[in-house]
Amino acid sequence: MNEKTPETGGGKPASGRLSAGKIVAIAIGVTIVAGAAGIYARGMLSGNGAFLASASGGQCTAAIEAGKTLKPLLTGEVAAMANRIEANDLSALSFNDGDGNPVTLADTAGKPRLVNLWATWCAPCREEMPALDRLQAEKGGEDFQVVAISVDGGSDEKPRGFFDEIGLEHLGFYHDPTIGAFNTMKKAGLAFGLPVTVLVDENNCVIANMNGPAHWDSEDAYRLIDAVSKPDG
Repeated sequence: MNEKTPETGGGKPASGRLSAGKIVAIAIGVTIVAGAAGIYARGMLSGNGAFLASASGGQCTAAIEAGKTLKPLLTGEVAAMANRIEANDLSALSFNDGDGNPVTLADTAGKPRLVNLWATWCAPCREEMPALDRLQAEKGGEDFQVVAISVDGGSDEKPRGFFDEIGLEHLGFYHDPTIGAFNTMKKAGLAFGLPVTVLVDENNCVIANMNGPAHWDSEDAYRLIDAVSKPDG
């Protein structure tokens, strides 16, 4: 079987103004990135997909209802994000923490999180990482967290070098060299290319998802996160 790689969106840098239509076009009209070949897990799910729970009800029903409530806020800089109408429990999504220890998304549970898959070879990913860092700085804490997971193949050296290169100070470091996390989301219909972002609730159930970059340090993004993390605020 031929090796495949996630695709990456093109277009304007995250620092520019991207319309909702252009962001959607980025997600759909993605292109294969040379140099990333070989890190895709040869069509296998690297242990992630086998444990993905696609619940038809139960605890993920609340996430679907929350998505419906938040739909009016999915506008402006986050207009490419869509509320989820199918139940997806990502509790068993696996990756490594900053110490190289295997963890699952459930290990970060207990609060809403914005889970972002990125890679150093993905130009739109690199462009939006500073905005994700600022989002974590502004909104991160007991009520919310950005979980940005590098899917670069190999060791931590390259993604950690990128953290140092652009001065990311607030994001925790997470890495999935197997790219199983991407494959899991792809199988669930959540991912088509990089970057891919999912908003999950405290029980690891998907509230909304999007493909392509966004201005995560914008007022539109802040309003969305406040509505999820401080619904009564």
